[in-house]
Amino acid sequence: MTRKERWQRLLDLLVERGGLEVEPAAEVLGVSAATIRRDLDQLAEQQLLVRTRGGAVPHGVSYELPLRYRTSRRAAEKLRISEAVAALIAPGEVVGLTGGTTTTEVARALAARADLAVGSPALTVVTNALNIAGELVIRPQFKIVLTGGVARPQSYELTGPLAQQVLGQLTMDTAVLGVDAFDPADGAATRHEDEAAMNRLLCERARRVVIAADSTKLGVRAFARICATSEVDVLVTDTGLPPDVAQGFATAGVEVLRV
Repeated sequence: MTRKERWQRLLDLLVERGGLEVEPAAEVLGVSAATIRRDLDQLAEQQLLVRTRGGAVPHGVSYELPLRYRTSRRAAEKLRISEAVAALIAPGEVVGLTGGTTTTEVARALAARADLAVGSPALTVVTNALNIAGELVIRPQFKIVLTGGVARPQSYELTGPLAQQVLGQLTMDTAVLGVDAFDPADGAATRHEDEAAMNRLLCERARRVVIAADSTKLGVRAFARICATSEVDVLVTDTGLPPDVAQGFATAGVEVLRV
């Protein structure tokens, strides 16, 4: 297990348990207590947790792992989902992408498509995610439109009035959303109201709304609502979606693609 993988596992355990003790963590990861102590010290230096005597607790009242530490979660499912979403996009479209691990994979899948290797532009991508813009800007056949705004370090997303002002002046063919929750009755949602406001506006400015989310995020609720279920055209998810939840989406008029 590499140090990055070990840190990822430690942070996952911290979220799951609400706190860590050195000895049990060392036993779970199969390393020495000294290694865990060093890991916790280094993670504390990055302000990803708070060290306590004998362990660690989450940093702050509201805890969310930064994007760079969430990329390995359900990686196989996200890869299948991203490829299926990318296949829905036609050459020449204007595509809106929110931030998040799954939408980042969608951006990479779009960049890998052979039919989008040339064009003027082959695709126009509108995004408020700094990392997505950074990955795609090196491809000259893609026109990249990045909103202004204030950056959230956890998700690399730009939010706030400046970002909304830019996005409000644009129109898109397809908006691809990453969400924290999507429920047939309560709609799509995220943990943060500033991200929800940006995602909501992205939906309003697009002709088609696609949600890309693994099954753990479906049939559940989150704090800040993005849009009603009826405003979503397509849901792309994995085969772990329970049949009754899938039926709820279908009844609301959402096309469900399980990959």
